[in-house]
Amino acid sequence: MGRHRKLLTSSLGLAAVALVFASCAANQETASTTVTTTATPPPKQLLTLVARPQKIVDLMKARGEQDQATPTIKIVSPAKDAVINGSKVELKLDLSGDLKGYMPHKDPATGKGNHVHVILDNQPYEAYYEMGQPFELRNVAAGKHTLRVFPSRPWHESYKNDGAFQMVTFTVKGGGDASKPTTTSSGQTVASPSATPAREGKDFPPSTAGDVDATKPLLTYSRPKGEYKAEDADPIMIDFWLSGAKLQGDGGEYRVRYIVDDDEPKFIDKWEPIWLSGWTNGKHSVRLELLDKDSKPVDNGGYNTTSREITVVK
Repeated sequence: MGRHRKLLTSSLGLAAVALVFASCAANQETASTTVTTTATPPPKQLLTLVARPQKIVDLMKARGEQDQATPTIKIVSPAKDAVINGSKVELKLDLSGDLKGYMPHKDPATGKGNHVHVILDNQPYEAYYEMGQPFELRNVAAGKHTLRVFPSRPWHESYKNDGAFQMVTFTVKGGGDASKPTTTSSGQTVASPSATPAREGKDFPPSTAGDVDATKPLLTYSRPKGEYKAEDADPIMIDFWLSGAKLQGDGGEYRVRYIVDDDEPKFIDKWEPIWLSGWTNGKHSVRLELLDKDSKPVDNGGYNTTSREITVVK
C-alpha cells in the first residue's frame, strides 16, 4: 500500500510539473505573438524635394507660349467697399495683358484647363473657368469679406507677374444660411444652380474677413488642396501668391515656412512652386507661414499663417 501511495504521489507531482511547463510555453507563445504584432510600425513618411514632374514639363511644351504670358486681372464687381444686400455675390473679372494665348476654359474631355483661383476670406480657393458668365458666391454670410483672385494653369500653378493678383473688400447685409435658399438684393429666391449649369459658383460656409491691409505683406495660400489620387498623389505641389514682400532668394528679407503634419519646419526662399515626393496614404495637414527677417510670423488679417488638410489616395 505504501509503495502504491508513493507512486501516486510521484505521478501527481509529474503531472503538476507538466502543467507548469505547458502554461509557461503557452505564455511565451502568446508573449511572442504579442511582440510580433505590436512591433510592426506604420510606414514613415519621408518627404523630399523633387524637380517639376516630367508630365508637366511636357504639357508646358505643348502649350506653346502660354506659360510666358503676363495676364493682368481686374475685379469689376463687387466694387471696393461695396455693400451688397442679399446672400448672393456676383464676381465679374476683366482679363488683359500679354496673354500669349492664355484664356481660362475647362476642357470637357479632361475636366481641366486654365482658370482663376477665387478665394473668399481665407477659405480654400474655388476654380473659375468660364469668364463669359459671372461666378456666383452663394449664401455668403452677413459681414465684411475679402475676395482674392489670380490666374492659374491647369495644374493649379499660379501666374506670378505684376497685375496678376487682385483683392477687394466688401460687406454683405442680410447674410447667407446654407439651409435657406440664396436670395438676390431684392429678396427674391435664386434658381437652383442646376437650373443654370453655365453659371459657375459655390455655396460658401460662414466666414468673415480678417482686417487685411493691402499695403502690408500678404501670403495667399493656394496649393495643396483637397484629394490627390493615382498619378497626382506623388509628387504634390506647394504654391502660393505673395504680395508686398520679397523672399530672401529673390533679394528680400522674408521667408515662407512650411510644415507638413508634425514634421520639422522647412523653408521656401524663392517665390516659385515646389514639389514634394514620398507622401503616404491618408490625411495630412500642410501649413504655410510668412516670416520676417527675425523669423517671426508676419500678421495681416490672420491670413499669413494658413493650414489646409489634404487626403492622399494611392
